[in-house]
Parts: sequence; structure tokens; C-alpha cells
Amino acid sequence: MSTDSIDIEEPTVKYERRDGGIAVLTLNRPGALNAFNVQMRDEVFEALMAVRDDDEVRGVLVRGAGDRAFCAGADLSEFGSTPSQAIARSIRWERDVWGLWLSLNKPIVAAIQGYCLGSGIEIAAACDVRIAADTAVFGMPEVGLGFIPAAGGTQLLPQLLGQGRTLELLLTGHRFTAKEALHYGLVSEVVSHGMLEGRAMDALRTILQAPSSALAAAKRVVSEGLDLPLAEAMALERRVGTTLA
Repeated sequence: MSTDSIDIEEPTVKYERRDGGIAVLTLNRPGALNAFNVQMRDEVFEALMAVRDDDEVRGVLVRGAGDRAFCAGADLSEFGSTPSQAIARSIRWERDVWGLWLSLNKPIVAAIQGYCLGSGIEIAAACDVRIAADTAVFGMPEVGLGFIPAAGGTQLLPQLLGQGRTLELLLTGHRFTAKEALHYGLVSEVVSHGMLEGRAMDALRTILQAPSSALAAAKRVVSEGLDLPLAEAMALERRVGTTLA
């Protein structure tokens, strides 16, 4: 008697709940260096919706599966190949993954190992705290491939690195080390590869010692204040601050 085998597609994103109100979001295409494709976009969106809607989740750890990469950028077979580049780029916006990510009022810590290129840097930049392994390699290769970042890289990176450094990295496509990322201000800490996940989890647990209302308020004021004149941003800070008193 024969049994037909059924191929079950491996999820490109693994989502799990941990004790202490922590959700772990794992980019799960290790064979492709966790490159970001359409399926991953959809599954990241669903995971972020779960984070947003679950009151028991207070914070998120984002990591890449395997030892070789956090995320090595967009899957060029879907997002960067001609003649479908324009179509592929429009697909990204069918679901506003990045808008949802940036709107979350819960702290997000990225644990970055191996390659963190293109979309990988954009994902990391959308997190609140970034900790890297000493083996991490960063870069923004899009301009050299004939296009520009399309998931916030041109807007988020200047806030973290400054305009000059951002343009240098975008225009040259220069790959840089974890030590350089620390110097540039892209990451806040560099640890040995074996310590990475434990250190990132400890950092998130330390953050979560604060009340959720204060964490959400801090994220809101910083994010919204960037788009306001200083006087209006200060007024926003006062208004939000009074809600916590």
C-alpha cells in the first residue's frame, strides 16, 4: 500500500509567546539567508497584527533563523528582477507592513546576527533597540542594483545615522561591520554571537519592568514629535505626560 506524501510549506515567520509578555518573531528562511519575500511580508503582517491585538504581549524580540543572517535583504527573484520590478514594489504596499510595524506601541528589540542587508537594515531600523553579534555584516546595496530602499530606509536611517552617513552608505553600498554599526549609532551594543539572543532578551525584559502605559507613551511622543515643529512637539509631550500622572 502506498501513501501519498503532502508537502507542507514551512512558515517564513515563526511567532511564539514567551513568559513575561514577550513575543518572539523569527524570520525563517535560513536557506535563503532569511531574504524577505511576498510570503514573509504577509506572515510578518499577520504576526504584527497578533502583537497589536494581544493585550498579554508587552514586547517583541525579532531575530533571524540560523547562524548566517538576520535578513539578507529582499528576495531579488520577486522584488528586484526585471521586467517586474515596478509590479513587485507595488505588491509591498498592498499591506502596509511598515506602517503597522512603526505604529506598534510595544517595545521591539532586534537581535542581529550574520548578514543584515537592505531590507534587513530597514527591519532593524524599525525596531526600538538593536543589539548585534560581533559577526554581523551590514549594507544597503539597492542603489548599486538600480533602485532605492522602499521600506523606510531613506527616512529611518537619517534619524539614526544622520543625513551624511546615510547618503554615504546608500550611494556607495559599503558593507560595514558590527563595530562600525555601533560607531555609526545603528546598534546600541555588540556582543559575541553566542551571547546575542540572551543579551537581547535581557534587554527586553529590563525595558518591560516599566509600565506598559509609560512605554507606549514614550514611543508615541518620540515618533509623532519628529514630524512636528519643536513647540508643538513640546506641547504633545506635556499632553501625553499628564495622562500618566
